[in-house]
Amino acid sequence: MVEKWLEDLESCQLCEHRCRVNRLQGEKGVCCMTFPVVASACLHPAPPKSYTVFTAGCNFKCVNCQNWTISQYPDNGQSVRGSIGPQELASECLEQLHSFVGRLMGADRLFFSGGEPTIHLPYIEEVVRNARISAPDTKVNFDTNGYLTEESLERVLRFTTSITFDLKAFHNEVHRAITGADAQPVLRNARHIATYARDKLWEFRIPVIPGVNEGEIEPLCQFIADVDSSLPVCFLAFRPNFLLEEHPGATFKLMERCVATGRKVGLRSMYWSGQANISGKVREIDAAVEDYYQHPEARLAASYALRGGCATHPRECKICDFRNQCRVKRYIPHRST
Repeated sequence: MVEKWLEDLESCQLCEHRCRVNRLQGEKGVCCMTFPVVASACLHPAPPKSYTVFTAGCNFKCVNCQNWTISQYPDNGQSVRGSIGPQELASECLEQLHSFVGRLMGADRLFFSGGEPTIHLPYIEEVVRNARISAPDTKVNFDTNGYLTEESLERVLRFTTSITFDLKAFHNEVHRAITGADAQPVLRNARHIATYARDKLWEFRIPVIPGVNEGEIEPLCQFIADVDSSLPVCFLAFRPNFLLEEHPGATFKLMERCVATGRKVGLRSMYWSGQANISGKVREIDAAVEDYYQHPEARLAASYALRGGCATHPRECKICDFRNQCRVKRYIPHRST
């Protein structure tokens, strides 16, 4: 008999790809994951301070992914910790969270990240349920790329204390070129949280990639400001990674300009974080993608995706004939920063 918390995996519709595959029978959708897998878990000082569980796999194939060893599992052959029962993981989380080191660093919650935790939502719910049997006041953060169904988002809101939410692009073409998926579900969910669950939003996080999504910063800031100008925003400085391993990192000047842009459209709570001024070289736009994208930044992102083996343009992982034999997921960069 299948445990109740696993039933959602029999026809998976946890994210907006809605692949409807039976993961329990080994069928694979866009994320290529079957059973939930923990990549790693550790006490983590990044805000909010926590015991962070990194789940393996992701429903995006972002050209800039800094956690590519986790997000593109299992296709990339990288090692992960493996399958852990939800009760066992819950006990470990509480033990580490309330350990001497955990208390010393001020860790006050469990933090689920990845990859993308949405694809393992029933597992995470079961871990949290078990943790709260022993410690009812356990706080939980959910770190997401925002590509949840509306039903999954409501489930997340029911058990979370805080949410960290990534916004990579405002325009659909640019978002698809970067991630392989549409922007609209992400923006819909961001608006819902900002409007109806403001108290749960830790912050919106916007990665800043020179030449790839610079033009998206102002419309994203305007989108947030139009909902609530007091919403917290963190701009994350891109550093060369994954398919963008040779691309230049964000500069100090660019990051300061992002904060100024946010201020210009009315945002009141912003900062930037990360390592800036890492050198690199922008590759030329590949002529093979020019006819598929109008936006120059989308063309550049797609050129990197093409170099990494992406076979479908404009990018749309859900309908790609090669989604389960994706060369992007098997890409191993030579440079890591």
